[in-house]
This record gives sequence, C-alpha cells and structure tokens, in this order.
Amino acid sequence: MTASVLDVTRDGAVATIRIDRPKANAVDPAMIEEFLGVLPPLVDDPSVRCLVITGTGRFFVAGADIAVMRDLSDGNQAKMRRWIDVQRLLERAPKPVIAAMNGHALGGGAELSLACDLRILSADASFGFPEIALGLFPGAGGSQRLPRLVGPHLAKRLMIEGARLDAARARELGLVDLVADATDFPAVVAERARRLAAQPTAAIGLLKRVVDDGCALPIEEALRQEEKGVRELTRTADAAEGLQAFLDKRTPVFTGR
Repeated sequence: MTASVLDVTRDGAVATIRIDRPKANAVDPAMIEEFLGVLPPLVDDPSVRCLVITGTGRFFVAGADIAVMRDLSDGNQAKMRRWIDVQRLLERAPKPVIAAMNGHALGGGAELSLACDLRILSADASFGFPEIALGLFPGAGGSQRLPRLVGPHLAKRLMIEGARLDAARARELGLVDLVADATDFPAVVAERARRLAAQPTAAIGLLKRVVDDGCALPIEEALRQEEKGVRELTRTADAAEGLQAFLDKRTPVFTGR
C-alpha cells in the first residue's frame, strides 16, 4: 500500500490538510489520488467552514516529482494532469480555502495556491513557476489562472523567465495576499482561518460561484447568474441572521447555513 502523505486535522470549524512527502512535498500520482479521496468529504461537510492547505519543512509544494514527470507517455501525463482536479475542488469549495505556504511554493505548488481564496506565504520562502528550465510550461492550471490574476503580459513574462520570487516581490505583484515571518506564520494562519470560519460561509460559497461563473459571460448573462445567486442567498439562515443582528445592534452569529 502507498503510504499516506496527507495529514488531516480539525480545530473547531477549521480543517487543515498538511502535506508531508519528504524531501520537497513533490506531487506524484499517489498524492493526487489521496487528495481526491480526502477533499470531497471536507468540501461537503457543513461543519467545516474553512479549509487550510499547508506543507511541512522547507516546502509547501516544490512542484511535480521530476522522476515521475520524465515519463512523457500519455498515460503517465494523464495521471499527473489530475492535479487540476484537486485545484478545481478547492476553487469550487463552498467555503473559504487558505493556501498556507509555509515554505517554497514552486511549479505545481504555486498552481495549487492559485486555486485558493487566500494565499499566505512565509517571509523566508520563494514563489514561482520554474518549469521553463525543464523545457516545460506551467500546464496544470498555471497558464490559465495566472493570467486571470495578474494579466496576460506579466503572466507570460513570469512563466517565460521562470524566476523564483522572494516573498516581498510575490506580495508586491499580487501573487500572494499576506507575508508572515516564519516564527509568526502558524499563528497568522490560525487567526485568519478562525476569522474566515466565523463569517457567513454560505454567502462566501455563493459569492465564489457567482464570480467564477460570471467572469467568462457577457454582462447581461452574468447579471442573471448573479440574480440566481442572490435568490439562493436570501434563503440562507446566515442572511437572516446578519440582517437581524444589524437591527438588534449585536454581533451576528453565523452558522454557515
């Protein structure tokens, strides 16, 4: 049997998936399949209101396992391509997802982070898409999500140059949202996760869906999708609670429903 490389823990409404595949948390088909088994129950569990993805040691995820990737057969590449299915589960999760990049996030690790709602990078870590040095390009979501994040020109430049950016530069370019000192990193992630889990996660999930679905549509059609989302939102307990709490001049207590 393949040894597990994912450790799932719970702290109240926050679930954390920690990747532990020495030496660099590199992606291989077994890790991908384990993710695809672990994620759906967490995504579907209403008691999980924030999901955190993190790594161990010096790496968040170093990228694809080169020893596996050098098999360029269609069958092997199809197995590795399922990394995009992992990202899609995170992107479509009806709750906030944090990429807690404890260490270097490169290639497939950077791609994984782009599917998350909040990206936090350790100050001593690097971020980038170095695939071009291997004769490849970021082909597991990066070539499509990166241009949507920073624009086509900058995205192409970053991928063509294959540079490893330090945390400050990654933050400056909008590739990550927060940079935290290594000593403070766990506390920063925990505080942000607790804060997001206390929010109206039903509304957050609907917001994610409406934005993602509407981006590729003409504005009139996108507005119709928005209206459907609003109608669904008005039937949630969180919407009723938020409005009533405002009138009562009290702090709302959201349940994610």
